[in-house]
Amino acid sequence: MAWFQQHGLLPTGIDRSAAALAGASPFGRVIQADIEAAPWPLQTDNGVERFDLVVVSNYLWRPLLPTIVDSVDDKGLLIYETFMQGNQAFGKPSNPDFLLQPGEVIQLCQSMDIVAFEQGFLPEPQRCVQRIVARVRTPQQPEAAMPLGSLK
Repeated sequence: MAWFQQHGLLPTGIDRSAAALAGASPFGRVIQADIEAAPWPLQTDNGVERFDLVVVSNYLWRPLLPTIVDSVDDKGLLIYETFMQGNQAFGKPSNPDFLLQPGEVIQLCQSMDIVAFEQGFLPEPQRCVQRIVARVRTPQQPEAAMPLGSLK
């Protein structure tokens, strides 16, 4: 959150750990919530709260995947990276419930335009991951998508 705040963005962080959020609170809005056992905390009268940029790192809870995609605003980007099948050879997570299947994140983003995608082994630290950057598809105004340079 510090990096995003230092680059002029207004981040929101969600975690179930109050300790994790205490360190993040100087950099933006923090919400303590168990997003696996309780309702999604970013609900509005019109559905889910939406953001220009949604970043998910090292986290997988499949029931929330559609909500995460729905949280990306019409001109927004999703950046998602987490562990995939094969990671069990290098440590945790090793439970298949928390490891993406090959190409699974592409299926998650099938309604979006894929800007970048990688999957496979990374050497340091040793792990298997999938990464994606996807942009909301806006057929009415395809030129209105957020230019990548604006995130620098």
